[in-house]
Amino acid sequence: MIKLEKQNGIATVTLCREKKQNALSFEMFIDLSKVIKNIKKDRSVRAVVITGEGDHFCAGLDVAAVMASPFNIIKLLMKWLPGNQNLAQKVVLGWQSLSVPVIAQINGNCLGGGLQIALGADYRIVHVDAKLAIMEARWGLCPDMGANVMMSGLVKRDKALWLASHANPITAEQANELGLVTQLTDDTQQATQNMITTLLERSPDTLAAIKRVTQQSYKPQQRKILAKETFSQIRLLLNPNTKKAIAKAKGKTDITYANTKRW
Repeated sequence: MIKLEKQNGIATVTLCREKKQNALSFEMFIDLSKVIKNIKKDRSVRAVVITGEGDHFCAGLDVAAVMASPFNIIKLLMKWLPGNQNLAQKVVLGWQSLSVPVIAQINGNCLGGGLQIALGADYRIVHVDAKLAIMEARWGLCPDMGANVMMSGLVKRDKALWLASHANPITAEQANELGLVTQLTDDTQQATQNMITTLLERSPDTLAAIKRVTQQSYKPQQRKILAKETFSQIRLLLNPNTKKAIAKAKGKTDITYANTKRW
């Protein structure tokens, strides 16, 4: 469900689950992690493009499919140390471990986990008609794929808080105003190619050095954030209000949340 193609120094990573708007299954997390490792070892790769098959980038996590197996949830969230990256976080932050430019080419829906993967890229080329959202709160969950590490360098604190809390899609123009978009366009394919052409004119060592220096200058307390993300998500998965939130997201209207202890 993940296709990797390499041509003329460009690695194109395509999410291939078109009938589900490329929604993320557990197997796709495994494959994305493998693809990142593959690219990292290949010194012939000069740039990476992440895209989705068909009309959409990614509709987010296929919640029903992933949560059908509790063991898969454990494997997504498991880590040896609190500050380490788990599998869900690796498919976002793994792109930052590459020394080459990574471009997310976004059309259609880019929601939930899909937007978090796009945030892991260095650049986001977004179609003017695209819709973007962080939607975990709709399911009673919090963003836990490492997006909080990336958001701190892109979006003001109150805007990031509101984006994750209201959990509704926003337009590409609104996303651009927030700082989530590198370039708005009505032709993402051409805009991506134009960016790659410019980047390939530069020395790969120069681009690698610039990426690392820029990362360091914007670097938050990554290990603490990753630990907090995972701890919060596990706590929410065990919370009775989360089941109510899932039911509400499925259309039930007579939902009353219970009072809980302060976090």
